[in-house]
Amino acid sequence: MRKILVGTAVAVLASALIGSVASAQTEVSVQATRILSTRTVGRTAAGVPIVDISLAYSVSLKDLNLALATGATEAEQRVKDAALGACKEISRNYPDATPNELTCAMIATDKALVKLHQMVADAGKAKAK
Repeated sequence: MRKILVGTAVAVLASALIGSVASAQTEVSVQATRILSTRTVGRTAAGVPIVDISLAYSVSLKDLNLALATGATEAEQRVKDAALGACKEISRNYPDATPNELTCAMIATDKALVKLHQMVADAGKAKAK
C-alpha cells in the first residue's frame, strides 16, 4: 500500500549572471518536495522505506527590473505560478499526496519569496548608488 506522508519542504536557489564586474541575479528556482512512504505488509514502522519526491521549476527574471515595483510584482507572480505548477505536477503523479496542491504551492511560494525579496532589496540598493 502506498501512502503519501505529510511533509512539504521547499528549497530555493538563485543563480548569478556573471558578465562584468558586478553580477546580477537573474533566476530563482522553486522546488516542491513531498515524501512518499511505501508500506509492505509484515514490516515494522521503522522499516518503512522513504522516497523523496521533488520537482523544481526555474523562474527567469532576466527581463525584469527588480528595482521597480512593476518588476518586483511580476517576479512574485512568476514565483507563485511556478510553485503552483510544480505542486500540480507532483499531484498528477501522486494524487493522494498531502498537503493538497494549494497548500503545497503556498509553502513553496513563501519559501521562494524570501530569496526574491532579498533580490529586490539588493536591486533597490544598487539603483540608489
